[in-house]
Amino acid sequence: GPNERARRRLAYFLLARLRLKRFMRRFDPRTALALVSGFNGALSVALLAGIAMITQEPFIFPSVGASAFILFYRPLVAAAAPRNVLLGHLIGVLSGWASLWTFGLLGAGSAFEMGMDGVRIAATAVGMGFTCALMIGLRAAHPPAAATSLLVSMGLISSLWHLPLLLAGATILVLQAFVMHRLAGVRYPVWAPADPEPDWR
Repeated sequence: GPNERARRRLAYFLLARLRLKRFMRRFDPRTALALVSGFNGALSVALLAGIAMITQEPFIFPSVGASAFILFYRPLVAAAAPRNVLLGHLIGVLSGWASLWTFGLLGAGSAFEMGMDGVRIAATAVGMGFTCALMIGLRAAHPPAAATSLLVSMGLISSLWHLPLLLAGATILVLQAFVMHRLAGVRYPVWAPADPEPDWR
């Protein structure tokens, strides 16, 4: 399918740049593709972690790892399009923060520190519910963004200032994916997915 061809294009591009093109012919194609996908995932995390180290700000967060996997393994599905990635994480951040505010949990510490109680359960459930509903309603489905909602609603993001940094991290990831795919000749979208999700009506 198109995603398989995109992965092969990216693999050939990277191996040619690294003067390792013979690797693709010598080994099972799945092994080569797996290693190239692993390289891109590691590069994404290293880039964001490096920026976080230099700035001492949280540009990296757990759900970005899942985003990186989708962007480099299934780059042409709707969930990997820049619009879906960025809107999805924005929805997750806002839904999680709104649920904290609604249930009076802003500044209350994280669920890991304070434990789970009825109020925290309600906040995480409401945040997740709104995240799923809004992503589907706005045709901006990006599964890793559901984890972003949980991170926020469980109080693991401790400052309002950290929220735009999470979105900045997702933006950097999308830019990396765009550059890598376009250099490899993959028609990764500029914004919206080339094949939007079908209307279920």
